[in-house]
Amino acid sequence: MPNTDVKIDDRGEVMLKGPGVFSGYFKQEEATRDTLTTDGWLKTGDAGFFDKQGHLVIIDRAKDVGKLTDGSAFAPQFIENKLKFSPFIREAVAFGDQQPFVVAMIAIDMQTVGTWAEKQGLAYTSYVDLSGKPEVAGLIGAEIAKANASLPDVQQVKRYLLLNKELEADDAEMTRTRKVRRRFVAEKYASVIDAFYGGKSSADVTVEITFEDGRKSVLNSTIAIHGQAAAEPARRAA
Repeated sequence: MPNTDVKIDDRGEVMLKGPGVFSGYFKQEEATRDTLTTDGWLKTGDAGFFDKQGHLVIIDRAKDVGKLTDGSAFAPQFIENKLKFSPFIREAVAFGDQQPFVVAMIAIDMQTVGTWAEKQGLAYTSYVDLSGKPEVAGLIGAEIAKANASLPDVQQVKRYLLLNKELEADDAEMTRTRKVRRRFVAEKYASVIDAFYGGKSSADVTVEITFEDGRKSVLNSTIAIHGQAAAEPARRAA
């Protein structure tokens, strides 16, 4: 943007300064003070960072961004969207606010992962069986590594777990428009989060599931936690 300066403040908010920045709200001094600094920087309300190529990346609204324990910005939705670019990942839930690193729970896409498994000659009987295969964990680990390559080091997913069920609106884990109910999921899978940050290799999970006919059942299982997925080197532009 010609004649415009852009910076990221200490809270991760994108700031602009230049001749195109407005001088304030008409007869609204308080709103102006909340939006403009005394030296003319516009607070955009967006959180972002500069990537390795020097491009400005907007990750979320600043009010929705948390912090890792080292003060780095943590934008779960941005990370989740990166992960869901993979055709093998149907849903992802990232955690990291007030934690030392980022972790993720992954719900595989049954159709695409099932097709991949059949091509590999890998037999399976159900979603639970398929998601628990070490080969599938390796596949998803490689997909996470691709996503990590486009993320700053501090926002890269360090540990992950493959859920043994899909996230469902009927189980109150998602809204009807397929948005994660983050606070509810964090409470429901508290044992998983404790295992992630406790350095454990597995997590004991007990969840209630709802069938299409309204019947409910309880699923008890021990699910493996996998270590850091190494980021792939970014490809140099031709």
